[in-house]
Parts: sequence; structure tokens; C-alpha cells
Amino acid sequence: MNADLHHIREIEAVSQGARAARDPVVVQSWLRCLEKHRLDPATRAEAYILPDAELRQHRQRSEELIAIARSGIENLYALVAGQNYVLLLADRTGVTVEYLGDEAQKSALRRSGLYMGAEWSEARAGTCALGACIETGEPLIIHQDDHFDVTHGGLSCTAAPIYDSGGQLTAVLDISLLSSPRPRASQSLALNLVRQSVRRIEMAHLMAESRREWVLRLSGSPDFLDVDPEAAISLDGAGRVIGMTHGAARLMARAGGADWRAPDQLIGRKLSDFLNVRLDRLDDLTRQRPAAERFIETRDGHRLFAHAIEPRRALPRNTPAAVPHIPAVLRDLAGDDPAMAQVLRRAAALASRTLPLLIEGATGTGKLTLARAIHAAARNGTATVLHCAGLSDADEPMIFGRIDGRRHTPGLLDRAARGTLVLDKVEELPLRLQARLLQLASEGSYLPVGGLRPITPGLRLIATAQGDLSRAVEAGQFRRDLYHSLAGATLHLPALHDRRDLFWLLDRMLAQAFGQLVLLAPEVPARLAAYAWPGNLRELARLAETLAATLPQPRLELADLPLMTAPSPGSGKESVSLLAQILHETGGNISECARRMGVDRTTIHRRMRRMGLGKRR
Repeated sequence: MNADLHHIREIEAVSQGARAARDPVVVQSWLRCLEKHRLDPATRAEAYILPDAELRQHRQRSEELIAIARSGIENLYALVAGQNYVLLLADRTGVTVEYLGDEAQKSALRRSGLYMGAEWSEARAGTCALGACIETGEPLIIHQDDHFDVTHGGLSCTAAPIYDSGGQLTAVLDISLLSSPRPRASQSLALNLVRQSVRRIEMAHLMAESRREWVLRLSGSPDFLDVDPEAAISLDGAGRVIGMTHGAARLMARAGGADWRAPDQLIGRKLSDFLNVRLDRLDDLTRQRPAAERFIETRDGHRLFAHAIEPRRALPRNTPAAVPHIPAVLRDLAGDDPAMAQVLRRAAALASRTLPLLIEGATGTGKLTLARAIHAAARNGTATVLHCAGLSDADEPMIFGRIDGRRHTPGLLDRAARGTLVLDKVEELPLRLQARLLQLASEGSYLPVGGLRPITPGLRLIATAQGDLSRAVEAGQFRRDLYHSLAGATLHLPALHDRRDLFWLLDRMLAQAFGQLVLLAPEVPARLAAYAWPGNLRELARLAETLAATLPQPRLELADLPLMTAPSPGSGKESVSLLAQILHETGGNISECARRMGVDRTTIHRRMRRMGLGKRR
């Protein structure tokens, strides 16, 4: 109590002009809380969690950001695992739209507001890392009694802003502790970690947006240029800045005498206004030259090392892959593979419909990923996944909810209302649960356990099944009526060894795992093409993650491949790389090969040299 009183008097003294032994960012936030937000330090403000409906709206608006940031957040959480940290991703209003924390602390975290759906704006919560970060646009620490509200005095929160490619603050990443060592300096490492994670999230976002433009990545060190660049700028065909990471915005603002807080002073200007770089010499900054030779200077005299990434040429309009009505979230699931192109065209046509959908395929072919992409393309509510493997009859209340007298205990279907319910591995459902789901699949309603009146949740059903679900029907393991209700439309995903976009997928997964493009030794493609890939896309993704964790640099040699990627017996001459296959099919026509693979002619030439392939006549 005495500590609370002392804290309130300190804030009051600051409001009267007294100097405080606090970080200036804390003092400025206290003054905003008093003068701008009209908050009273003597009034306790409990954590505020948004109602589910409002939270869904915030998450829907942040869906693309969450998808891009998820990998960075999970990697950061893995670094601090076991240290009781909580990770929060908040939108620009301060509402937490993604959360990672210890389930054992769930109740305490929810009470303190370190939870999904909590609002941490300064106007709502007073001085806090998330709110102050939104107000200042700067990374910062708000430690224990730095907080305005005494109810948050035990928390230690560290946050960094996430900017979009246009220079606008779009989100905040926060790492917090319920309790921490007294010294404020104990959170310096957390501040560095969250800064690094934000930089990588912004980099991933810019790269995802800039497939058709030149991107210039920058670093103060040639050794880290290709591994972990500090900034990136995207350019249009005239050499004008059309996108940037926050690090690049600060760099250009300093070099050009501009204000990074006014991105309109940077976007649209010539790159040469900030860097001594000629547009027609960007080829000199590609990986064809060693990183140590790719140095440039800013207009204010600072030396940097640069990596120019050439744009990927758009496919001609008359090719199926360029059909504009296929949403990007679906297009990005495949390269130039005819079977997948047909699946994605059909998925796009079905995305906006409400009829149930069945997705079949072998393990690891991406059924759940496709289901989520179809939901994202429809932009309808939230996607809820029910993992059917391991369910038993006793799980009925968990799924359907329970009505006991006047008391209604919600189930998973209540929480999934007005969105998409994905029945993952639906063939694993017990027969009793199949019977209960039949009404939902055929009529759109269901009965809670103990209920008399059906509930209509407004759900779209998507089911995934390993293999051919009709075989389970013939074997008496799956209800025929439920099968026909779910299979109003069916998509069959091909196995990876049957797809023609193996190397498009490999390049993409390696780039995601390493954070940059990866060079392949000439012998590697044929070895990978020869493998049967029984684990399909999941196995390919795990291989990319393993290589990223074990290789010291982004170059893949034959000796780096694990034994599992040895050629399968009898593969023979048919097991050749995709590039060699397309070169053969096109009679060595480089332009046609580039068109099919969706890249430039120069990229085809480079890959041929890299893989030891001669031009065929």
C-alpha cells in the first residue's frame, strides 16, 4: 500500500514539473496519461479483454500481418522458452491479435491482461510498453513501476513497432513478464531480441510484396549482408522508392535530410536522392559478385554493402497461372504445376460458396494449408480447426456444448460461429460423433448435449481426409450420408513426387527458412528430384528447416543432404531436375522455359550454369 501511495505521489509530482529519475519516455507517457487521456493514477484499471465478436474483427483486419509475423513470433518465443515470457502481437489500436504464453499461467496472464484480446492503448491502460510504443513509434521498455497504473506495477514489458512497407506503424510486438528482476537493465536482452524479430518480420513482409520489383537489401557488414540484412528498399522500373523497411526509412531520412516520421518525404523519390547508386548498375550488386565487392555510399558519406534482387517477371496474361480471379493466398501455394493449377482454380471458384468442401490427399500434401487458404480467400469470420484424430465420444460437450437447465456451456461450434470449421482428418471421427455432425453438414444446425432446440451457427464446413474417404465408407468406417453431405465438392491434392513445381517449392521453403535465396550445388537438384518424398510438402519443409539450422551459409552441397534424400531404386535417367525436364520439353527454348517457370531469362541462364546444364539445341 505504501509503495502504491509513493508511486501516485511521484506521478503527481511529475505533473507539477518535478524532475523524476526515470527514462524520459516514461515521464512523457505519464504526462500524456494525465493531460491527453485524463487518467487518474489513484484509480485502478483492471485489464480489459475485448468481447469475442470485436476481437474477431480486429484479427480479420490483421490476418495478413499475423500470417507473415507468425514465424518470427514463434522463433522469438522458442528463444525465451522456459523463462516465463509472454509474446503479444497487437494491432495499431493496441488490441492483442496474437499471443504465445505458458498455458500453466493462463489464469494469471488473463487477469493481468497479457492475453489474447487485451487492449493496451495508453488511453485504456495508461503507461505500458504497447501503448507508449504506438504513441512514440520507438522500441522501449516499461519496467514494473514505470507503469502508470499501480495494478501493472509487477509487470515488465518490452515492445517494438512494426512498420508496413509504406512507412506507417501497423502493429507492435511485445515481450512481457508477470514478474522480473528489479533492475530495469535486466530487460535489455529482451529489447534487442524483439527489435531483431521486428526487423525480420518487416523484411519478410517487404519481400512478399515485392516479387515483381527490384529489392535492394543493405547491411553495414558484408559477412551478414546475405544472412541477416539490416534494411531493404523496393523500387519501381524508374528507380523510385515504392517500399521500405523501417531501418531503410531511417537510413534514407538521414542521408536525404528528411523526417522518417513523414514517409511521404521518402516514398516516390529517386533512390539516387539517398544512395550513390545508378539504376542501370543494379546488376553489379547481385550475388554474381562477392558481398565484399558490393559496397555503395549514402549521400551523407556512410558506406554500406548491398544485395540487389531482380524482379520476377509476371507471366503473360494468356497463361493459367496469371488468371486474376485466383486470390494471391491460393496462387502462392504452387508454382507451374498443371494439376495444382486445376486444384487452385477450382478452390478459388468454391471459396466464396457456403457448401461443404472435402479436401483429400496423402499425408503432408498440404490439405490443412489449402483449407486455411480457402477460408482466407473468402474473408468470412475466423477459421477453427477440429483435429479429429484422438477424439472420443466423451468429447461431445467440448465440441457441441452442453445445456443443463438454463445454463449453456459453449462448445467449439459456438466459438466457431459465422466462420469456417475445418474437420482435420475427418476419417478419424468416431461413429457417434459422425452421427452428431450429420445434422450440421446436411442442415447447418446442431443440438448441444442436453439441448432440445437446434442451434444454427452459420458455419462453412471444410473437411480434410488422408487418402480416399470413399474407401472408409465402403469399409463401413465412415457414414455414407455424412460423406455425401461433406463431399458436395471435392479437391484432390497430388503427391509431391507427381508435381512439376518441386524446385519452385524448394526455393521458396529454403528462402523462408534461411531468410534469403539459397545457392544449390550442381549435383543437388537431380538428387532431390530422384527422391520419392513420402512425407510430401511436410517432409520438404522439415528438410529446409533442418538445413537452415545446420548450414553456416546459404549454399547447399550434395554432402549436406541427409541420407533420406538418397535416390530411390530404379529412378534412373528419369530422375532429373525440373529445370532439365522443362528444357527437354521445350527443346532448349530459354524464353519458353522462363515463361513456364515464371522467372526471367537471366535467371534460367544462371540456374543452368549453377546446375551444370548446357543449352540444348
